[in-house]
Amino acid sequence: MNDRSREVFRRVVEGYLGSGDPVGSRTLTRELSEKVSAATVRNVMQDLEHLGLIRAPHVSAGRIPTQVGLRMFVDGLLEAQLGDDDRDRIEATVGASEADVDALMDRVGTALSGITKSASLVLAPKHEAPIKHIEFVSLAADRALVVLVFADGHVENRVFAPPPGQTPSSMREAANFLNAIIDGRTISDLRDLMTAEVAARRQEIDSLAHDLIERGLASWESDDGRGARLIVRGRANLLDGSGDAEDLDRIRELFDDLERKSDITDFLSLTEAGEGVRIFIGSENKLFSLSSSSLVVSPYMNADRKIVGAVGVIGPTRLNYGRIVPVVDYTAQLVGRMLSGPNTRG
Repeated sequence: MNDRSREVFRRVVEGYLGSGDPVGSRTLTRELSEKVSAATVRNVMQDLEHLGLIRAPHVSAGRIPTQVGLRMFVDGLLEAQLGDDDRDRIEATVGASEADVDALMDRVGTALSGITKSASLVLAPKHEAPIKHIEFVSLAADRALVVLVFADGHVENRVFAPPPGQTPSSMREAANFLNAIIDGRTISDLRDLMTAEVAARRQEIDSLAHDLIERGLASWESDDGRGARLIVRGRANLLDGSGDAEDLDRIRELFDDLERKSDITDFLSLTEAGEGVRIFIGSENKLFSLSSSSLVVSPYMNADRKIVGAVGVIGPTRLNYGRIVPVVDYTAQLVGRMLSGPNTRG
């Protein structure tokens, strides 16, 4: 694109993100830095439409950006800078002294939704200290309990669905095997070790016990809220100004996704490609079925520079990316620093 096309495109996107309404050629004629006729602007808009960057939602209407256009804008034209007011609000709300990780994560979600006026998502970290002892307890044919005693004295009870056919005896054998090889390892370490053990000594390890260990430790549900938690705040923000029935239906669909989402590790996996903010627009967002939503997400790390959770904002594709991106980024950095402090406990 030349300079004129780039400016027309940028103003179409910024106008749409600001108001939610299509942007017409007459409006652009008044706003462009170069004085040109409305006919010239219409020709430029037709070229941009041919490139798939903008579209007309209705006949004789102005133009709005397509998903491809939004992606191009975010990647190449977005001007994002953290404002002093936003920085102060994040630091005042998130950065207060707090030893309880759960309270910190709840406060992070509330702060993000309040600042961005959108729904916030926070994936709280799992407890990743070395394990001292493991016990499996059968509760029913399809329910079992794993008791984890960590080296730092922390104890967690997690309920999970064991593979079909497991017996109390096979669960005891699985626990005995794990306790013999724990040796200060974390749950992640044990999963990696089990994978290697099965590959090296497949004949010596009972396959059912392996299935129980693999599924029991990798896919648990936490009854006490101490495992990975997806914290959602500010859902009402998505309803503000959404009087259109179609928009309300889409928001309800998003709420349903948030409520029934059990495999929340997908949220964290979205961030594993590298540090910094990632933006998922429309159908690029594989976590939720709502194709008209956008997700701005950033991971946070512990003192060992390991990704342990993520914070994000979700809403319609008409998000204020220029403001939300730096807010999410700075919040993730601040959470990482807080978790790396000496007085924070899980």
